[in-house]
Amino acid sequence: MASHYEAPIRRPLVIGDKSYHDVTVDVAAPVEGKANKQWWIVFSIALAAFLWGIGCIIYTISTGIGVWGLNTTVNWAWDITNFVWWVGIGHAGTLISAVLLLFRQKWRMAINRSAEAMTIFSVIQAGLFPIIHMGRPWLAYWVLPIPNQFGSLWVNFNSPLLWDVFAISTYLSVSLVFWWTGLLPDFAMIRDRAITPFTKRVYSILSFGWSGRAKDWQRFEEVSLVLAGLATPLVLSVHTIVSFDFATSVIPGWHTTIFPPYFVAGAIFSGFAMVNTLLIIMRKVSHLEDYITIQHIELMNIVIMITGSIVGVAYITELFIAWYSGVEYEQYAFLNRATGPYWWAYWAMMTCNVFSPQFMWFPKLRRSIMFSFLISIVVNIGMWFERFVIIVTSLHRDYLPSSWTMFSPTFVDIGIFIGTIGFFFVLFLLYSRTFPVIAQAEVKSILKGSGSKYKKLRAEHGDDAKHYSMPEGMATPISEVKTPDTVNVDAMVDDGDDKEKVNELLSNIGTFDPNTQTADDLKKISGVGPVMEQKLHQMGIYTFEQVSRMSDREYDLLDSITGEFPGRAKRDDWAGQAEQLKNS
Repeated sequence: MASHYEAPIRRPLVIGDKSYHDVTVDVAAPVEGKANKQWWIVFSIALAAFLWGIGCIIYTISTGIGVWGLNTTVNWAWDITNFVWWVGIGHAGTLISAVLLLFRQKWRMAINRSAEAMTIFSVIQAGLFPIIHMGRPWLAYWVLPIPNQFGSLWVNFNSPLLWDVFAISTYLSVSLVFWWTGLLPDFAMIRDRAITPFTKRVYSILSFGWSGRAKDWQRFEEVSLVLAGLATPLVLSVHTIVSFDFATSVIPGWHTTIFPPYFVAGAIFSGFAMVNTLLIIMRKVSHLEDYITIQHIELMNIVIMITGSIVGVAYITELFIAWYSGVEYEQYAFLNRATGPYWWAYWAMMTCNVFSPQFMWFPKLRRSIMFSFLISIVVNIGMWFERFVIIVTSLHRDYLPSSWTMFSPTFVDIGIFIGTIGFFFVLFLLYSRTFPVIAQAEVKSILKGSGSKYKKLRAEHGDDAKHYSMPEGMATPISEVKTPDTVNVDAMVDDGDDKEKVNELLSNIGTFDPNTQTADDLKKISGVGPVMEQKLHQMGIYTFEQVSRMSDREYDLLDSITGEFPGRAKRDDWAGQAEQLKNS
């Protein structure tokens, strides 16, 4: 009877006939090897933009906020537009990872790490703008309810601006813990592969003593689910609170109850677009095309298409409510957006956010890498214009025509914004050279079910395990051996070099004969869980007697075959444990 069935219509999530060891090598390569030419080109451009932004920030602080283009009427302008834009981008990262984890979506495995990192780096950029906008950034701590040199000065807890401080800082904290927790197995993998003592020491500290024991994995999964459960409502609440900055005012165009769901949908929309941009860049720069596949890009495009449609409905709803309310101020605010001095910004917003995602209805276009990259950039341009339209066009013409004025950004405004984009990519590119950008342990967990190699085997031979080829030197086909129920019989060792390693391993520790021997419960060995026991069975290791004969050479062979957590068997002394279990 088949132990597993997967609908043939599903395409593989990992292509290239990868083995477990291949996954480890490919994920570790960007961290362990030297940066390639593509990485240096992108990094140089990002660094130049970042340094330009640093110069503009220094000029602003040394000269004053007057170097910006804002004025008495449009006192919230370019900087707050950028703040809301970056907060929106940051929201989708943790949401993608958390929601897809809660719904057990396998395609999450290749993209969650980049999405979570995007959240951290985006929120850092967002936090820069309110601090600079204060004019005296060295007094930024005044927004926190703490004692200061002027006595007991407390902030106004009724202000949505203060809600922003708490909501965004809470979201950043949860996202940071969620991201770091997911990195622990990968830090341990780099630690175990490290050659220099310094590198090993650094990644030992970063991995918090991860050993890969069953207890570690149990706690890892429990903590990940709890953090995902916390992060998901936070995603909804944080941008809802950001929308309250506008919705609780009485300014026409802002005073509307649709802002909370509208802002949340827009944040997810822009965030997914930025994740798509990063994934397309990373798959090329880090040579991860076999893990970040066309299918991943297509699924992201489908989400962009859906959320873009939701944003379009929100735009139409705003127009309808302005007309239906009969309030002339509201009606003029929207008429001014579409036909006033900033009409070009309004129609750029509509074109980028409502019309461009509709191209994703065509399968050929949403599977095109270049077209997807173009649309992801266009969407984020459109979402920036959305924030610009909401803020500037609602402020530059309000109730008093005598105070109407225009806003134009200066080179300092533009320079700081470009600088934050450069800073974001500098952080992301440095992260890609230091931390694994693919969750290798999670990718390995879906390799047997979603790897192209194993899908080909099932397509050729069906689900019956007895058809799979066996490594030479194994005494009896696995299909004929009575093994524990935890064994996944359609998971075989790889061909080629793995066969030779299995042969050498079995020649050293002995083979298993089901006619004269009984299989032991290898899970009694500390460090051997159901998955590892299954892999040992695949190699023909079924008894404590075989495990007890392992020495350093056999441990090395075992690590190279499984490709997971090198050194674990030696650290846990499997041979010594097996010797005691054998004699008990």
